[in-house]
Amino acid sequence: MVATDTKVHVVNHPLVQKTLTGLRDLQTPSPEFRALAQRLSYFLIYEALKDLNVRQVGVETPVGPGTGVVLTDYIILAPVLRAGLVLADAAQELFPNVRIYHIGLKRDEKTLEAQSYYAKLPDSLPPDCRVFILDPMLATGGSAVAAISLFDKMDVKAIHLVSFVASPEGVEKVNKAFPNVKITTAAVDDHLNEHGYIVPGLGDAGDRIFGT
Repeated sequence: MVATDTKVHVVNHPLVQKTLTGLRDLQTPSPEFRALAQRLSYFLIYEALKDLNVRQVGVETPVGPGTGVVLTDYIILAPVLRAGLVLADAAQELFPNVRIYHIGLKRDEKTLEAQSYYAKLPDSLPPDCRVFILDPMLATGGSAVAAISLFDKMDVKAIHLVSFVASPEGVEKVNKAFPNVKITTAAVDDHLNEHGYIVPGLGDAGDRIFGT
């Protein structure tokens, strides 16, 4: 089963699932949807980053010396435009100095294949960096695979995909193309419909976030 795949982490925390329920509701207006999307982004980013590497350091507290940690990973965020921006905004609040590379992909409504229209990336990246691809909907998997491919060519250390909702078909496509990529999501839903939308899903995340 997809939900028990070691590379797929479904976050079942009650607050995550409550927030997701609000996003699913077709009666949720755009401003409230945007606020809920931001909240869910915090939860999922927090969960996706739980395995970051740290180094112990000394720290002076008001009552004496102690120990703490600093992060040692080179982190890159890669939001898929435009809906992925809400995840990037949340992640950037948690990591103000993080590096962000935007990926522009659109889906051909006839073939359902992803087409790239923007990807300004460096010629190379540090081999030990961790890339977090941010896309609220893992539907057909086309956009995810296209985005992952851009960074896989650079031989980076680890690539992680963060989505609000995934389909079994999308998860399978990512796993088949890139078996080492981890996926963090709030739900793996039932299936895709004939138009490539996740069922039950939450509709078009970008349209609902931006009110278009």
